Amino acid sequence: MKQSELMNILDDVATGKVTKEEALLAIKEEPFKDMGFAKIDTHRGIRQGVPEVIYGAGKTKEQIKEIVKYLQKSGEKTVLITRMSSEAAKFVSEEIDLRYDEISKVGIVGPMPKKDGIGTIVVATAGTSDMYVAEEAALTAEVFGNQVTRLYDVGVAGLHRLISHVDEIMSASVIIAIAGMEGALASVIGGLADCPVIAVPTSVGYGASFGGIAALLSMLNSCASGVSVVNIDNGFGAAFQASMINHMRAK
Repeated sequence: MKQSELMNILDDVATGKVTKEEALLAIKEEPFKDMGFAKIDTHRGIRQGVPEVIYGAGKTKEQIKEIVKYLQKSGEKTVLITRMSSEAAKFVSEEIDLRYDEISKVGIVGPMPKKDGIGTIVVATAGTSDMYVAEEAALTAEVFGNQVTRLYDVGVAGLHRLISHVDEIMSASVIIAIAGMEGALASVIGGLADCPVIAVPTSVGYGASFGGIAALLSMLNSCASGVSVVNIDNGFGAAFQASMINHMRAK
């Protein structure tokens, strides 16, 4: 159940379309479903604004399918699956209409929601090799109802490529800056933007990059104000945070 659905129930009570007892039953229905191998949090949408997302890594293809089916049964129109193997995607799509992105390993079931964020999220990468993280971030943000602009391969090795997109950078509500190697992109973008910048280090690199640790430390030590950092390769986490920022309104 989403926050908007809960508000609709309350509106129906106010207008007399449903009784208080009927509304209470709808709200207090089991807040999670114990499936033995997983406890599905059906009230997460009420608490956090977005429903539970399936982390596909480590789950069997059968488990993923059963979780998707239950989320659909519980009323979720769109289901997001991250870190999903191509084998699991093929298996699930035999019974469920699934769109699968090979680059990001993201699966999406159901229609994309309308874009209801207050602005645009820019997803920028230093190199083409960072796209697997970038697409996880971009697709997650879109599933959460955000307008997304992609700026790929705009790293500091050719700074003129980034400068050519200065209008998109300066008009963004949130920017996700993704880079491996030395991770300098986040600092450069942070010095150009007047919005929050979420830095994502990637494991792209070799030798002394230490699987993304060099980029992580560089981003954590950024001298640009307004830069926050998530874990290595965590495109989903960056998109979740960016979406929350892009949906914040005065309370």
